Amino acid sequence: MAPKPFSILFITSSRIGDAVLSSGLVKTLVDEIPDARFTIVGSALTTPLFADTPGLERLVVMDKQKRAGHWFGLWRQVRGRRWGLVVDLRGSAIAGALRPKRRAVHRKGATSAHKVIEAARLLKLETQPPSPFLFTSPETEARAAQITAGEGPILAMAPAANWVGKTWPVERFAQVARRLLAPSGPLAGGRLMVVGGPDDAAGCDPLRASVGKDRCIDLVGREPLTVVYAALKRARLFIGNDSGLMHMAAAAGAPTLGLFGPSDEELYAPWGPKARALRGTRTFEEIQALDPTLSQAITHMMDLSADSVYGAAVALLDDTEEAAEAAETEEA
Repeated sequence: MAPKPFSILFITSSRIGDAVLSSGLVKTLVDEIPDARFTIVGSALTTPLFADTPGLERLVVMDKQKRAGHWFGLWRQVRGRRWGLVVDLRGSAIAGALRPKRRAVHRKGATSAHKVIEAARLLKLETQPPSPFLFTSPETEARAAQITAGEGPILAMAPAANWVGKTWPVERFAQVARRLLAPSGPLAGGRLMVVGGPDDAAGCDPLRASVGKDRCIDLVGREPLTVVYAALKRARLFIGNDSGLMHMAAAAGAPTLGLFGPSDEELYAPWGPKARALRGTRTFEEIQALDPTLSQAITHMMDLSADSVYGAAVALLDDTEEAAEAAETEEA
């Protein structure tokens, strides 16, 4: 007799970065429960990240409504099922209302830690927190391979963020790209891959213009997030602001340089052995003292120079050279 499917309701974050940082929990459940069947709940932004999850039965989009209407709407959709496990990263009361066999609910007010560790606490995995991981189908990988086909290493950059305060000037991204991809640069003969959301198109223009059209892979709002993630697996280096795309790049295994200003790298640094966080001359606390609500419509990233980013990028390339050469040998 075939084993009975184990139903899991997984409620992820509404923000891409937080959803990616907790995505290792999904992989852990896939690996440890072969008969798991997932219903994954998130926002319109985050549910596409999980489209290729093995055992996926349903993706539920739950965007915020007045008077907690989104939670009542979710309740109506899931109340008729007996759940084996409910994982709730939003810390709602729905797991208690559904009365699953097991529940793992984020508790607000817990001791601050990196968001990967914070998520791991839900499944009591904080001593060995699962790294962020997104599943991709063969079709997704094939599309990414088609998009990135060509000669030379790929420099990926994401110059946008969800708030102007976290945005390093795009002109500086362009300066660094030109230096890295120059004939005498460490990525000579390479290509620039620009990534971003549909609303980032105009802001990315100066970066696209920094290289010839034939050397630019434009992924700004053009492909599903799973395809962007698969494309990032093929990048030799990623440089970007603290954003969901930065966390996607690190999860994809690309050497990732995250640029920080008005956000705390102790909590949100890109995760992994090939990931680094870089900030300018001011600490997060110094920036917060000037902008206590972190809401001013100005960039807090001006103290981070192009020279500093270029130097950190070269150092990261050097640190990951051996792994890159091994990967090239394996592919050959």
